[in-house]
Amino acid sequence: MSKQPYRSELGMISDILQVAMDYGRQGTIITTIARRANLSHYTATDKCQKLIDFGLMELRADKKSNFFITTEKGMQFYGELQRFTETVQAIRIRY
Repeated sequence: MSKQPYRSELGMISDILQVAMDYGRQGTIITTIARRANLSHYTATDKCQKLIDFGLMELRADKKSNFFITTEKGMQFYGELQRFTETVQAIRIRY
């Protein structure tokens, strides 16, 4: 019997978008995202890349660091995801 994951992929993505939104237009580094979203560095990097590929986040680089920023599309997606999550919780379905 396989062990059920702590969070779904949507849960992880939601946490990542929330962390990035908390830092506004200046964005934040991957270490902060990983720490605050309670993910390994590798998992956070992989999920952020998916979000970038779909236009939900963008990556900005300066001389020292890469900063991850939630796009307008990402903010809209996050809002819809929160509404979906509330509905699912109200009808007691695990997603």
